[in-house]
Amino acid sequence: MAVAASVVVAVGAVTGMVSALDDRGGSDEAGPPRVTRSPSLDSLPLLPSASPSVTRSPSPTSASPTRTREKATPVPSPTRAERKQSTAVVSSRLYRHPDSQVLEWVRDNPADPRHAVIESRIAAQPAAVWFADFTPDTITARVRAVTSGGSALGRVPVVVPYAIPDRDCGGYSEGGAPGLDAYDAWIDRFAAGLGSGDVIVVLEPDSVAQADCLSERARADRFASLARAGRVMKAANPRARVYYDAGHSGWNAPTRQADWLRQAGAASTASSDGVFSNVSNFRTTSAEIAYDRQVLDALDGPASLGAVVDTSRNGAGAPADGEWCDPSGRKLGRAPTLATGESRIDAYLWVKLPGESDGCKGRPGTFTASYAYELAR
Repeated sequence: MAVAASVVVAVGAVTGMVSALDDRGGSDEAGPPRVTRSPSLDSLPLLPSASPSVTRSPSPTSASPTRTREKATPVPSPTRAERKQSTAVVSSRLYRHPDSQVLEWVRDNPADPRHAVIESRIAAQPAAVWFADFTPDTITARVRAVTSGGSALGRVPVVVPYAIPDRDCGGYSEGGAPGLDAYDAWIDRFAAGLGSGDVIVVLEPDSVAQADCLSERARADRFASLARAGRVMKAANPRARVYYDAGHSGWNAPTRQADWLRQAGAASTASSDGVFSNVSNFRTTSAEIAYDRQVLDALDGPASLGAVVDTSRNGAGAPADGEWCDPSGRKLGRAPTLATGESRIDAYLWVKLPGESDGCKGRPGTFTASYAYELAR
């Protein structure tokens, strides 16, 4: 069974490996993990610049995005254009939230020999801000802090609500709201923080693609809540762009994924602006573009619907053996941008912050400098 979870994991004991570079000075990990974000469409106004971000959770067990498990299907190699794609150019329109694990590490480790590479190639880029803990009392203020920060600079923030009940089917990122009624109320409070400016919402990674772990009734109930979530967010802020979970090109068939997405509200402009794919995964950009277009065609929604692709770690494509947990030999993908030059592809985003471990090279969800350096160098 192909299970692909872009997980945001509560952190416990340290389980990661430490690079030999650590002996040269500096700390390998930032503090406790936090939460991230993502970008949007061509019709958004042209704005100034942005970069990576993570929000600090008030919960004792803060969380942060990790990865995606997948079956070992044949993996296309990156195209020449993808291999040559530079990550040095920072988008002039996306917002870099100033509180992230990578920025904390950069500030705390100026003498580390990896500092310049990590700072220029990862910390300088915009990335998504995840909200992965169920904290109804604080969620509005925390979301507002991100969206207002972007608006103040004329930039587009990307936020990731990640609190659906039965999250990750009890896997590494298990957790979320205690039930759908509580989740619906949490979404209402989340939406209240979206403000009135441009914002991109990457709604609940894995919530649709991984729904086969639920009973038919539970799946229908989840999809109804997701459809409601999109409507609530777009009603709260008509300029919000809401994208739904399409998994990735190595997971569900486009027709099956589109059928579930339709049930979850992704074909209606009242709740959706399209789909997202490859969150925390490694599939090539070219493979995701082809797959997302197939999903959109099968979705049979309005022509205005588009797709966003997580390109944060797909510069070398996915491992041939299907490994998903901090696989070696991977590298950064295309820089985040709202100008893809591809029809129906609205943005390349860094939804998963490069360097935040899947749990094998560091504590799950925690920024690990050795892994970040491996991806960036």
